[in-house]
Amino acid sequence: MTETANKLDFKHIKGLAFDVDGVFTDGGILCDLSGELYRTFDAKDGFAVRMLSLKNIPVAIITGGRSGSIRERFKSCGITPENVYLGSRDKLEDLEKFCRRFSLALDEVLYVGDDIPDIEAIVKCGAGCCPSDAVPEVKEAADYISPFPGGRGCVRDIIEKVMKANGLWEFDARGYKAKF
Repeated sequence: MTETANKLDFKHIKGLAFDVDGVFTDGGILCDLSGELYRTFDAKDGFAVRMLSLKNIPVAIITGGRSGSIRERFKSCGITPENVYLGSRDKLEDLEKFCRRFSLALDEVLYVGDDIPDIEAIVKCGAGCCPSDAVPEVKEAADYISPFPGGRGCVRDIIEKVMKANGLWEFDARGYKAKF
């Protein structure tokens, strides 16, 4: 990452894609005796995703996780199930599927990831971002490193930057009440 990368211009971004574990969560996963996995999500990150949904900005969730609870979490944020890619083993391939679905060029999409499987998507998209606690290889590849760690506000930080750069960070209480 260069010195000026944290001054990235987000005005060209038309869609966003996110990893889950280590981005929306702190990376910790609890497992019960039946094998069910549990994650903790930050409510403010979720609200920011709802703001994207209210403005009809396409969002993809691309994760190696396979738990149906991931799909349910993001459904509550306005993301349709077909935009949640569970069990992703090639994140760039899934990112390209998302781009085709919404007629987006890769350089119009921002991708947020925190670990080695995310690097290819980070470098091929229009803006590659990561939380402050991403692995060193991801930080090196990213255009923007949020000052916030995964599961503790990095998603909100990045979404706010994109929406504010595009004049879209404005709360519509009536629309929010109708949709959520």
